[in-house]
Amino acid sequence: MHRAINPRSGLVFAIHELGRHAGGFKPVQGEVPAPEGMGNDVIGVPAGSPVRLDLRFEAVVEGILVTGVAGLQLAGECARCLSPISGEQEIEVQELFLFPDKEPEDVEASRVEGDSVDLEPVLRDAAVLELPFIPLCRVDCAGLCPRCGADLNADPSHAHEATVDPRWADLADWTSTTED
Repeated sequence: MHRAINPRSGLVFAIHELGRHAGGFKPVQGEVPAPEGMGNDVIGVPAGSPVRLDLRFEAVVEGILVTGVAGLQLAGECARCLSPISGEQEIEVQELFLFPDKEPEDVEASRVEGDSVDLEPVLRDAAVLELPFIPLCRVDCAGLCPRCGADLNADPSHAHEATVDPRWADLADWTSTTED
């Protein structure tokens, strides 16, 4: 699916000074605001949070090769106890943006559009793949009590009286009233 480049996005970079000849390069370092939708329902990159970029744009025969790292801030909730969690994630970026006249074998290949490349889809895909599948506040998180929802991290000795299976409840009363 093709989407139009937003020239005002902090993740769209002009590459006209690199030209179409192999060998040119341009370092890109700085911070840009994170776009919306980088993550899932449990954890992700907050929209507007700073994305630290340390990238290198290189002109190659087929197009523009972008390599480097992006530092992201994460926010979400623990999958076990639902407490808020935050942290930082560094993701590796390596993407070849093909010039428009190059025919890729892969129709999903990234493309140079005009004199610009858009890193948003690349960063979004890389970030989602690097996010923890089951984010935890800590490795040994005890979670919530399945009966009452109490946080077992705050009260590790939390317990309930043993319950009798409702199918056997009548027999439990019968055994306590009968003699051997």
